[in-house]
Amino acid sequence: MPTAKGSSKGTGGHGRDRLAGKGPTPRAKDRPGHPAQRRAAASARRTTSGGGPGRSRGDERAADEVVVGRNPVVEALRAAIPANRLLIVAGPGDARIAEARRLAEMQGIPIADVPPGELERLSGGAPHQGIGLAVPAYEYAHPDDLMPRSGAALIVALDGVTDPRNLGSVVRSAAAFGAHGVVVPERRAAGVSASAWKASAGALARLRVARATNLARTLVAYDKAGLTIVGLAADAPIILTELQAATDPMVLVIGSEGRGLSRLVSEACQVRVRIPMSGPVESLNAGVAAGVALAEIARRRAR
Repeated sequence: MPTAKGSSKGTGGHGRDRLAGKGPTPRAKDRPGHPAQRRAAASARRTTSGGGPGRSRGDERAADEVVVGRNPVVEALRAAIPANRLLIVAGPGDARIAEARRLAEMQGIPIADVPPGELERLSGGAPHQGIGLAVPAYEYAHPDDLMPRSGAALIVALDGVTDPRNLGSVVRSAAAFGAHGVVVPERRAAGVSASAWKASAGALARLRVARATNLARTLVAYDKAGLTIVGLAADAPIILTELQAATDPMVLVIGSEGRGLSRLVSEACQVRVRIPMSGPVESLNAGVAAGVALAEIARRRAR
């Protein structure tokens, strides 16, 4: 019998592989296009080409962020952020450069003497005061990797937060109050940098940060996985102390100061809550808002 226009015949049992499940989610380094997979592939290429640990300095520096200036470098070393090398321009130094050398030696960080032009190139022309610290690129997790194997998930998502110091502050609060990780957008948002490491006071070594290609879609995926998406908003109808979902698996979404949550991210939230304030201040920055909200959620969960 002829088939109707636009219809298609069944497979008759053929092509069953198309109906089969996809199986468990592959590890980040096995996902095509994932940053961890690209790093693993690059590492494999270096190994097969004889690069290995002795890769050229140019390759290493290309992946590093260089913190420059005597005070920033010393503060970064005091915070014990991960670093590949301390770069110092030969010449008369001062007490700050001497302290940087001492801290680097204590932490086992190699010290390299470089010409002024080299450090100026690496710093992009920024005033370097004869000293720089090469910080390795951060290895982000996948948003799926933040889900705990047991217990009620608590994940913090940042929407439009562009100050790395706020990111570091949020990570510090998230680690202090039992969160399982922090998600940031891939674009138009702060990433893990030396400033974020310093503001986190070392918490970035204990709590993972994931990058989302599209934050709104990531929140929808978390929703389908059974997490309640809770957004902080100044005009929300519910105050934080009345949040019934505080003890449930949840994602706490925090927007930028001033702009708040973007439209698509706000629409992905099932619940919106506000922090009650009685003073003249209209809004809190992301770091402070995260600390207040996470403290309340931790208090409710402890009960």
